[in-house]
Amino acid sequence: MLDEKRVRRVFGEMEERGLTQMMVSDPNAIFWLTGKWIFPGERFLGLLLRLNRPAVLYVNILFQFEEEIGVEKVYFSDTDDIVPLWKNEIDPQQKLGIDKVMPSKFLLMMMENNVAAGYTGGSIAIDLTRQVKDEREQELMRRSSRINDAAMERFVKLVVPGVSEIEIAEQLLPIYKSLGAQKYSFDPIVSFGAHAADPHHMPDGTVLQEGDCVLFDVGCVADNYCSDMTRTFFYKREPSERDRLVYETVLKANRAAEQMLRPGIVLSTVDKTARDIIEAEGFGPYFTHRLGHFIGIEDHEYGDVSLANQSVTRAGNTHSIEPGIYLPGEMGVRIEDLVLITQNGHEVLNSYPKDLEVIG
Repeated sequence: MLDEKRVRRVFGEMEERGLTQMMVSDPNAIFWLTGKWIFPGERFLGLLLRLNRPAVLYVNILFQFEEEIGVEKVYFSDTDDIVPLWKNEIDPQQKLGIDKVMPSKFLLMMMENNVAAGYTGGSIAIDLTRQVKDEREQELMRRSSRINDAAMERFVKLVVPGVSEIEIAEQLLPIYKSLGAQKYSFDPIVSFGAHAADPHHMPDGTVLQEGDCVLFDVGCVADNYCSDMTRTFFYKREPSERDRLVYETVLKANRAAEQMLRPGIVLSTVDKTARDIIEAEGFGPYFTHRLGHFIGIEDHEYGDVSLANQSVTRAGNTHSIEPGIYLPGEMGVRIEDLVLITQNGHEVLNSYPKDLEVIG
C-alpha cells in the first residue's frame, strides 16, 4: 500500500523545490512508495505524485494486477496513445518533476505535446527522502547484515587447497539462501593474491596459492534490503611486515572513520579522516576510490562518503565505510562495514571480526 508517511516526506522535498507534481519512473522508488514491484522493460511506467491530489499509477496492461495499493491505476496497451492519458491528470499550467531514469523517448513525447508547463529534475526529492531510513527499514538493514555476517563465517571455510576464485563464488548464493536471503545485492568479488589489487576484480579460474591474501566483497538481499561487507584474509602464512602494515593501516582508517560518525558530520571530512591515515603511511596513491556509498533497496543509492560530498549525515542514513590499499602486482586489502547513523551516534551493522586473520 502507498506509504503515506513516505509520500508526505517526499512532498516536503518537492515543495522546497517549487514542485506541485512529479512523475516517478524508477521501479525501486515506486516499490519504496507503494510496496509493489513492477519491471516494465521498454514500456512506460510512472507514478504521478501531486500535492493535495491523489496519486496515479500509469502501467501497461501487460503488468495488470488485482491488489489495491492505495493509488488509482491507469492501464494502457501497446497500441494506445498515452498522451491523452497523461493530459487527463498532469496540470498543464505547472512544471513537472521528471525522474532521472525516465527514458528520453517518453520525456520528449511529453515535451512535444506540451503535457506540462516545463520539466525539471525531480528525483532528488525521492533520493534525499530514501537516504533517511525509517524504523522498519533500519531493522531490515540490520537483518540483511546479520545474514551477511553469518554467511561470511561459511565463506571462509570454502578457502581450501586447490580451489579457484570462481569455484568459491559459485557456492555463495546457496549459502545465502539457506540463511534466509533471496539473492545477491551485487555480483560477489572473490580475489586471490595480486587480484585483490583490483577493487572490482571478477572471480576467474585463478587457483589459490599458499601466502595469498584472500578478499571477499559480498552482499545479499533479504526482504528487499541489501547488505555489503568486505573482509581480507591471509592464507596459510603469517603476513610479512609490509603486508601487516598495509592491513593495519586500512583497519585504522576504517575504525577512525566509523568512530567520528554521528548526525551533523560533513561527509567529506569522514573520507578525509580515513584518507589522511592511509596517506601518512605512504599509501595515498593506492587508495583509489571514495570511502563509501549509501545503501538500502539498492546496493548503491544516492549519496556517498567522498571528498566531494559537502552534505551532512542525518539520523537514518546507512552507508558503507570501506577504505582500501591496492598494490598492483602484489596484493590488496579492503575492510568494509555498513553503518547506520543514529540519533546520538552510529551503529556498525556488521559484527564479523576485522582483526588480521590467517586462515587455512
